[in-house]
Amino acid sequence: MQAVEITESACAPTPTLSVLVPVYNEIEVLPAFHQRMTAVLRASVDTYEVLYVNDGSSDGSLAWLEQLCGVDANVALVDLSRNFGKEIAMAAGLDHVRGEAVVVIDADLQDPPELIPQLLTQWRAGYDNVYARRRRREGETWLKKFSAAWFYRIIRKLSRVDIPQDTGDYRLLSRRAVESVRALREQHRLMKGLFAWVGYPSVAVAYDRDPRHAGHTKFNYWKLWNVAIEGITSFTIAPLKLATYFGLLVAVLAFIAMAVLIAKTWLYGDPVKGYPSLMCVILFLGGIQLTALGMLGEYIGRMFNEVKRRPLYFTKQYVPSRHGQR
Repeated sequence: MQAVEITESACAPTPTLSVLVPVYNEIEVLPAFHQRMTAVLRASVDTYEVLYVNDGSSDGSLAWLEQLCGVDANVALVDLSRNFGKEIAMAAGLDHVRGEAVVVIDADLQDPPELIPQLLTQWRAGYDNVYARRRRREGETWLKKFSAAWFYRIIRKLSRVDIPQDTGDYRLLSRRAVESVRALREQHRLMKGLFAWVGYPSVAVAYDRDPRHAGHTKFNYWKLWNVAIEGITSFTIAPLKLATYFGLLVAVLAFIAMAVLIAKTWLYGDPVKGYPSLMCVILFLGGIQLTALGMLGEYIGRMFNEVKRRPLYFTKQYVPSRHGQR
């Protein structure tokens, strides 16, 4: 009979709640975040763990988290081999959390931990996906608010998945919702969309988002643009359809223009002229073709990455919580 190795984490009791926190260069805010989070959890549940996923931090966050694991038995740590990005860091955390329910939250304290009791109330009422919907977004520029609002409107129109508007990653997931999301192993991920894609009963809890407690945001406008592209190409092929329809429209208009030109030549004659208009047509059609090729290339590039079937991430170390109790 083959021997089965039983690890300490396998023997540990299952905590009621796991809190998943992706971390990338957040040393300035981690002490305050952990203090507030611990106070909330001790007052809300009997057993819990806080799982930090270090996503290649270079500012001392990892050293602080390693020390925290030594003094707080409820803290677990996943240290990734390099920076893989927030979406992959959340996937790594979902692979390691042990709780009956899981809260996903950022460490910057824009999303208040004090909302967790309300999320737990809705989970105990039978909901699998309790997402926090932002009423207000303090400390953010008007451009970021405007672009975020339009992104959600566009992707809801283009996609068949009902992705909640004004909602980030802050939410509570039941164990079966976590297991369902874990089964989705694609490389290009928009976790907000995957949380919605798996289905199950969902409900919103409204809250006011606070300004960042300390440090600086890791998402500039270029990164946010790339996240938007990931979301649209991951959950809809509408851009390809739009390119097809637009190409057909241009072809019909070109056919009509050709018919008008032939009729005009037969009736009135037409001397050799029209260089500017010819160049406009050529440049317009060339721009349309390049745009369509670019859309096609985005999807082909994602297919290229998926067929290689590389692992989502590699882990340098995993430090489980020692007992998952207070």
